[in-house]
Amino acid sequence: MSYAPRFLVLFASTALACASSSDHAERRMAPPERSARPAADPKAEAAKADALFEAYFEESLTMNPIRATFIQDPRFHYLLPNFLSPTMRTAGLAFEKHWLHRITSEVDRSALEGQALLSYDVFVSQREDAIAGAKFPGELIPLTQFFSIPSFIAQLGSGQSAQPFQTVRDYEDWLVRLESAAVIFDQSIVNMRLGIAEGVTQPRIVMERVLPQLAAHVVEDIEKSVFWMPVKKLPDSFSAADKKRITTAYRNRIQHVVVPAYRRLHDFVKDEYLPKARDTVGRWALPNGREWYAYEVREMTTTDKPPEEIHEIGLAEVERIHDEMREVMKSVGFEGDLQAWFAHVQKDPKQYFATEEQALQGYRDLQQRVNALLPAMFDVAPKADYEVRAVEAYRAKSAAGASYMPASPDGSRPGVFYVNTSDLKRQPKYEMETLSLHEASPGHHFQISIQQEVETLPKFRRFGGYTAYAEGWALYAESIGKELGMFTDPMQYFGKLNAELFRAMRLVVDTGMHHHKWTREKAIDYMLQNSSMSREDVEPEVERYIAMPAQALAYKTGQLAIQEMRRRAEEALGDDFDIKAFHRAILIDGALPLDVLSAKIDAWIASLNAR
Repeated sequence: MSYAPRFLVLFASTALACASSSDHAERRMAPPERSARPAADPKAEAAKADALFEAYFEESLTMNPIRATFIQDPRFHYLLPNFLSPTMRTAGLAFEKHWLHRITSEVDRSALEGQALLSYDVFVSQREDAIAGAKFPGELIPLTQFFSIPSFIAQLGSGQSAQPFQTVRDYEDWLVRLESAAVIFDQSIVNMRLGIAEGVTQPRIVMERVLPQLAAHVVEDIEKSVFWMPVKKLPDSFSAADKKRITTAYRNRIQHVVVPAYRRLHDFVKDEYLPKARDTVGRWALPNGREWYAYEVREMTTTDKPPEEIHEIGLAEVERIHDEMREVMKSVGFEGDLQAWFAHVQKDPKQYFATEEQALQGYRDLQQRVNALLPAMFDVAPKADYEVRAVEAYRAKSAAGASYMPASPDGSRPGVFYVNTSDLKRQPKYEMETLSLHEASPGHHFQISIQQEVETLPKFRRFGGYTAYAEGWALYAESIGKELGMFTDPMQYFGKLNAELFRAMRLVVDTGMHHHKWTREKAIDYMLQNSSMSREDVEPEVERYIAMPAQALAYKTGQLAIQEMRRRAEEALGDDFDIKAFHRAILIDGALPLDVLSAKIDAWIASLNAR
């Protein structure tokens, strides 16, 4: 399960190959060397840091105007820099170095405390890691079936995402941004040709999955294009002259710019790139691939755990979860081994919806049920609401089973819990409760919306993120389902275990392919042998791990870390432990690297014990 901020992180690292992350705590916490200076005033240094954070974020929006659009800053709705170009990448690296130098040379870290110190360390860590990631040529492999600028631009252009289509200026801004998108499409071709020459290519299976996504936008009838949808919904308040002008402009832009750009990219991938794409699937097969993967593991998990250790954790977790599943089998009176149980669950027609609307309504009913239970364990909640939607047809075939797109910071645009209804066999009823807890409340919707609504946080934290924190929280949200009053049906609890098993297998399979040189077939076989998943479910998931190395490691790593923090808090506080206060402590400061979050929770525990 993925969620939209990952897109924003990729845009945020405009000129760099990889998104920012954290490195080990020792480096992050160590103050930079500096000449001796008089003791600084903490308030003055904190104010100085806040001013730098604000200036950094403001400047970053011109390089990453997509982020501005998602936070409803209207100034840059028309901008879309060619962030894949050498010029933009060079500018991006210089940008990161500039801000790292400013914060370390102008602010005395030793004078900071509390939130100011936390923000300083996170800011330095992000800059350092973005700089470290620049050596890896991610710009040479810009397309995957799970993230590509062409698919993302189509989402924006549909009128059902963050790009606004409410005023005449909005419609005009999008026309300009579309022109820039075509430039990026062509830059993708240039970069991929260079990647072929340098031996940095995507696996063939990845690009085979990209092709139909591109083909979906090569339409003969312009009015059937997803980019025509805003024209169908021109506001009644527009004058007749504006409506006519906009309609003509959109028809011309789609016909003469958008469709040809998609056609050029599609034909290049089909005719030139695919024959030279690689047969291997692991990152290890690329130049400097092992170091690249190690970097991605650190970035995604925000820990120093090496791939070998993560692989072993995954194997142990799979075994533990299997044992719990056997207990569920006993509770429902099933006789047979685990493989027989998996086959039984797969074939049970009662576990699947007959129609898309039934599935969507089921999740909408769950939304109301969960909302009524949340106050028992939470005393913080987002102002923003969320809605349940089906994944759009043009991206459904290769999309994850579910995903979340954040609400606007002021809550005027709700979050979206996307359910992939293209194949209802991928949406078993027994996984509904755990999927809702993960993607919506109290999972991604809760965590991301609360973070965006904390106006006292510096904007780079308020609108930033760490996959291990976000996905770790979402899995933790699943794990408290029983406490919350969910999973009263044994099959729903099996669904929770099945989802957890899924994440544990990811640790094994992702490290297996990218570090231990597993083939795609070996990864598929491992997941089929150890879960109730069908081949139709397993193949796109394995291909996801191929397309996004290390991303899938963040989920279980984050969950285990948060569960360990709670265990420490319960043990240290005893009867004084308050689950609402613990959840508030995890959520209220927004996304943090796991080691920083752990240190923060330890300090929180110590402060309570000191009372």
